[in-house]
Amino acid sequence: MTRRGIRLTTGQDLGRLSPCVCSTLRMVTRAVTQLYDDVLRPSGLRVTQFSILATIARLGEANLRQLEHMLAIDQTTLTRSLNLLERDRVIERVPHPDGRIKAMTLTSKGRRALETARPLWARTQDKVLRELGTTAWADAQRRLAHLLRVAVKKRGPIRGRSRVQPSPARRGRGLVAGRGN
Repeated sequence: MTRRGIRLTTGQDLGRLSPCVCSTLRMVTRAVTQLYDDVLRPSGLRVTQFSILATIARLGEANLRQLEHMLAIDQTTLTRSLNLLERDRVIERVPHPDGRIKAMTLTSKGRRALETARPLWARTQDKVLRELGTTAWADAQRRLAHLLRVAVKKRGPIRGRSRVQPSPARRGRGLVAGRGN
């Protein structure tokens, strides 16, 4: 890390990252997302879909509100992703005592896709953590969780859109190797 920004070296010089927090985070997120997407391709899932399916699998059944809070995804993006997963018959809606709640569960196709994806994800997660270092990642997780809280708090209520907040269970926690997040 330099005083003016972070320097990436991956065989080719990507240059200095922008000093803008948002731009830098988006750049890193795009690159890491592409890395995981490439590795997960044999499973037929993208990393965003993997995260949704892993969360539904962990809960057994999940509704929009739970997923929105646990994954820190806005409702519009989440609904679009869920509709695609439902269209592909990876998840299905299940009856809920409160008819207003849209509950989802994995189908057998979804469970198979997740079973295929988990070892691919775990190998990549382990590789990234080895490269970065578990201590550095733990520090980064703590700092990013703080940044998330600050950003959500500063954003304030937005008319007509849900306000994503980290759930108490997510605070101070992120992707953990072997957890299948």
